[in-house]
Amino acid sequence: MTSPSKATGELSGETAILGTLLAGEPVFVAETREDPADAYLYPEEAAYVAKAVAKRQREFATARHCARIALARIDVPPAPILRGDKGEPLWPAEVVGSMTHCLGYRAAVVARPAAVTSLGVDAEPAEPLSDPGVLELVSDEKERAALAALAVDHPGVPWDRLLFSAKETVYKAWFPLTQRWLGFEDAHLDIRPDGTFSAKLLVEGPVVAGAELTGFSGTWLVRDGIAVTAIVLRAEQGGAE
Repeated sequence: MTSPSKATGELSGETAILGTLLAGEPVFVAETREDPADAYLYPEEAAYVAKAVAKRQREFATARHCARIALARIDVPPAPILRGDKGEPLWPAEVVGSMTHCLGYRAAVVARPAAVTSLGVDAEPAEPLSDPGVLELVSDEKERAALAALAVDHPGVPWDRLLFSAKETVYKAWFPLTQRWLGFEDAHLDIRPDGTFSAKLLVEGPVVAGAELTGFSGTWLVRDGIAVTAIVLRAEQGGAE
C-alpha cells in the first residue's frame, strides 16, 4: 500500500455523484465507493496515518489514489500530496484541487488555475447529524430556522447534514485564497431545495481579480446514500459573488 506506482486507470467501484453534480464545470473528478487494492501511499504520505487504524489508512490512501487519477487526466504525473501547517493538501504547482472521504465514498476534484481560482468539495453520509449539539455549533438561529422550514416541505433530505457539509466546503474553497482559518460562524448559508446554496462571508474576504470576495455559490446533491456539496469559483467570476 505504500509502494508508488502510476495511477492512470479507472477506479473500481467508480460512481457518479460528484461527477454528476459538477458536470459542465471545468474540473476533473475521480470518485469511488470502494478501496481499490492498488491504492497506495508514498512514504511521506503514509507517515501522516502511520498510527491510525486500518480503516483510516485505507480511506486516506484511496482519497489520494483518486487525486492521482484526477491529476493524470490533466497530465500531471503522480507525486506525494503532502499536508500544510493547517492539514490542507499541498497540490502540485499549477493545480487547484480538493479531496473528500466518508463512509463508503472517496473523491478528488482538480482543475487548472486558468479555469478555476478555487474549489472545495465535501461528502457526508446522507443521514441526519447523529449529535443534535453539532448543529448548534455550526449554525446560527436563522440558519436553523431555515432548515426547519425546509424539513417540513422536503422531509426526505438531511438538511442539517447538508449545512454541515456546505460549511466544510466553504472552508475548503476559502483557505487556499487566504491561508486563514474560517469559523462556522463566519459564513451564513442559504441552502435551497433546487440543489444550490450560497454563503455570505461575515468577515473580510480575500481580493480576487481586483475585487473583494464577499461569498461563494455552491451546489449539492443527495444520491445513493451520500450527500455531496461543491463550490467551483471560476477564474472569470472575479472577486464578487
